[in-house]
Amino acid sequence: MGFIANEPYGLCRFTQLELLQGAKDEREWRLLDEYLAGHYLEIKENTWKNAARIYFELRRKRITVSSPVDCCIAQVAMDEKALLLHRDRDFDKIARIRPLSTLWFEVI
Repeated sequence: MGFIANEPYGLCRFTQLELLQGAKDEREWRLLDEYLAGHYLEIKENTWKNAARIYFELRRKRITVSSPVDCCIAQVAMDEKALLLHRDRDFDKIARIRPLSTLWFEVI
């Protein structure tokens, strides 16, 4: 776990995937890769199954999320009892059916 302004933080590997795949060139890739080194919340034994269950239950309630990856990210946060800082409405939808603690990230 890392710290920003004396507050602990952790990243999900899906965050690493999404940020690195969006690099615009080799220089940006290297900078992001270095910046993102370490501080990850890792997948637990039942994370995949529990994430699939979230997607399944949302679909049954006719609630659509853009990606099952968001369900995985949410499950990792719940496994770690972490506050999920985000800018994705899917996490608010997931929080309707799961005890997911979220905070909308404001860009200033």
